[in-house]
Amino acid sequence: MSRTPPRLIAATTALAAALVALPLTALSASAAEPHVDNPYAGATQYVNPSWAASVEGAATRADAALATKMRAIKGQPTAVWMDQISAIAGNTAGNGLRFHLDQALLQKQSGTPLVVNLVIYDLPGRDCFALASNGELPATDAGLARYKAEYIDPIAAILADPKYQNLRIAATIEPDSLPNLITNMSHAPCAQAAPYYRAGVKYALDKLHAIPNVYNYIDAAHSGWLGWDSNSEPAAKLFAEVARSTVAGFASIDGFVTNTANTTPLVEPYLPNSSLTVGGNPVRSAKYYEWNFDFDEVDWTAHLYNLLVAEGFPASTGMLIDTSRNGWGGAARPTATSTSTDLNTYVNESRVDRRVHRGAWCNPSGAGIGERPQSTPSGYPGSHLDAFVWIKPPGESDGASSDIPNNEGKRFDRMCDPTFVAPKLDNQLTGALPDSPLSGHWFEAQFVQLVRNAYPVIGGGPNPTDPTAPSAPTGLTAGTVSNTSVALTWTASTDNVGVTGYDIYRGSTLAGSSATTSFTATGLTASTAYSFTVRAKDAAGNISTPSAALSVTTTGTGIPPGGCKVIYSANSWNTGFTGSVKLTNTSTSPLTNWALSFDFANGQTVGNGWNATWTQSGPKVTATPVAGSWNATIAPGATVDIGFNGTHTGTNNPPTTFTVSGQTCTTS
Repeated sequence: MSRTPPRLIAATTALAAALVALPLTALSASAAEPHVDNPYAGATQYVNPSWAASVEGAATRADAALATKMRAIKGQPTAVWMDQISAIAGNTAGNGLRFHLDQALLQKQSGTPLVVNLVIYDLPGRDCFALASNGELPATDAGLARYKAEYIDPIAAILADPKYQNLRIAATIEPDSLPNLITNMSHAPCAQAAPYYRAGVKYALDKLHAIPNVYNYIDAAHSGWLGWDSNSEPAAKLFAEVARSTVAGFASIDGFVTNTANTTPLVEPYLPNSSLTVGGNPVRSAKYYEWNFDFDEVDWTAHLYNLLVAEGFPASTGMLIDTSRNGWGGAARPTATSTSTDLNTYVNESRVDRRVHRGAWCNPSGAGIGERPQSTPSGYPGSHLDAFVWIKPPGESDGASSDIPNNEGKRFDRMCDPTFVAPKLDNQLTGALPDSPLSGHWFEAQFVQLVRNAYPVIGGGPNPTDPTAPSAPTGLTAGTVSNTSVALTWTASTDNVGVTGYDIYRGSTLAGSSATTSFTATGLTASTAYSFTVRAKDAAGNISTPSAALSVTTTGTGIPPGGCKVIYSANSWNTGFTGSVKLTNTSTSPLTNWALSFDFANGQTVGNGWNATWTQSGPKVTATPVAGSWNATIAPGATVDIGFNGTHTGTNNPPTTFTVSGQTCTTS
């Protein structure tokens, strides 16, 4: 759900140094500070350099105005997610826990506390109701044993290292776990997972609470999930039951965090009274709210706090709200309360939450960055807020919009598919963004949207006064196509004020911007299919819907027949294997910008590789040279050795056909 994509690892160390101009805080031999009521009070928060690297990468591909906004939030703190056992030490998806804690020590200023937001997220049977973020451990006794011994225990051992005693660790405990036991017990996977959720959360609380500088915050869903009395009261009782089962009781829980990875607004400013009557009916009875009193997260945290205290939690219990994606700004944001006397029209014209349904959770179109992280935010005394936090790093996907084979345990959830008419959403389209990657992977098109729709506006300034977006570009056509570039042209969009430019997307990645109706996409791979779309924008920041997608395949590199030879071998064990490939250029010309492709016949999955960049779509595997690497050009008669680690399900037949840049190779 939150890991940093592999291409960012190399940039992380350098960026960390750039972010931190402060000297390392000297570690004294004195004891750590005592456990405090609100760890965020008077403290700064850890800036994750991996996320900052993603933001900087997006800024280099954005127009000047958008890049300025992106860089303005690059230094905001975001949480570090431990979503796999391998994430503890660090894996191909990102750096490990000690890396982040060491970076936090570098960021900490003398005399000022620093909070590291850490997400504990690997329960057996994880996310039993949402396939997109399923996990690696089964909901079994064996899965629970691994959760304890291989996941929680190593994390606790690292956090207990005296080296880190002067950091404050705020642990978000298992998003979506206990809330699923309130609403989804009729779903068989949730019923199976229930005892392991309870036991796993209890174990995590016991181990982490024993470390004085760790603060436990239980995930408490959001107002559109648990706000109804039929859900909220049982939820508070469940939270209390779990607290009482721990060694320290209520003291093991410092607070609760709501809206994790969700987009429910902090406040609905034009719907402040859910009991207000319109057309003879209370506003909460509108189709969008379905009799739920809690329209936003300020309502839900105040409601939940009162229920928790009634169940025995101390008055010092604090609340966190994830505001990373709940701003809902931009031109679609209402500016006043509706004057309609029709209840549903009144609600739909007044709400800032522009989702088709409150249950639409996956990469929702139109969302924006919300309030920036801050300690003890004022103005909401009933909510007992410790802080606004960014638990879900903006720009990290909620789930893939189509099935993507992977070794992370994540599956295809149709709620992430923009073409799916969802029964759970009153038979409406999901409203999810297209072309999204696996959960936790960088989704640049989403990040662009979040920055543009931020509320409060990034960098200050008024909200756009022009509410009309340009028309979608039409007539997208490819001109000259080479092995590394595609020239694109399209018909100009129209706008009520004026079109100021166009953003060109390669899949979900922003390829660049243009002030005219043409653009050349460069840096492409030979003999590779790409999908391009274009969006128009105006001076107010309004963005059009995308043009129709255009599929273009780059040309090959002119290899003569019989110009390549491949020797493939595999070394298998249990369900794993190592694949080795010797690629020889048997032509009389250098082989540049090569792309080796083959299909697996038995559902094998490629993991990490070497001496090439490996990608997989269904059965098709493609290897391309790492940009600027020694083997980017293969001389006549020369051979390169590349390979990868993979997994199989018991059958591991070798591929039978190999092509290089579209040319079939001989094999032996």
